[in-house]
Amino acid sequence: REKDDKYKTWMPKFLMAKENKDQRKSSDDVERNIFKVKKSNAEKIKKMEKEEKVFRETFMYDKEINVINTATAECSVPSKRRVDLPVTAGEQLDVIDVTEGNAVICRNSEGRYGYVLVEHLKFR
Repeated sequence: REKDDKYKTWMPKFLMAKENKDQRKSSDDVERNIFKVKKSNAEKIKKMEKEEKVFRETFMYDKEINVINTATAECSVPSKRRVDLPVTAGEQLDVIDVTEGNAVICRNSEGRYGYVLVEHLKFR
């Protein structure tokens, strides 16, 4: 009987240690998911850098990109030209530069740049 008692007390400890190992594996999985998020952020940053390069080539923009103001699009407007930025109602835009006419150069949340008419924007 003493051997049975020792066996019974020893067995749950052994199982508990094994469960802890399983928990460690699951925490490793969580850490791996964190790395995946960082990878997607890296891809997003790379995409935004590509959009900025295309913007600089298309607009021949050599100044430093600074956000002057933020604006909200009042209505959805499709782009008619390649340099126009298509916007949807309620979209948040960063105003980068003011032009001579009634348009401003804006950047959307995806990192795309283009002209947007001032009449379609609501400034904060």
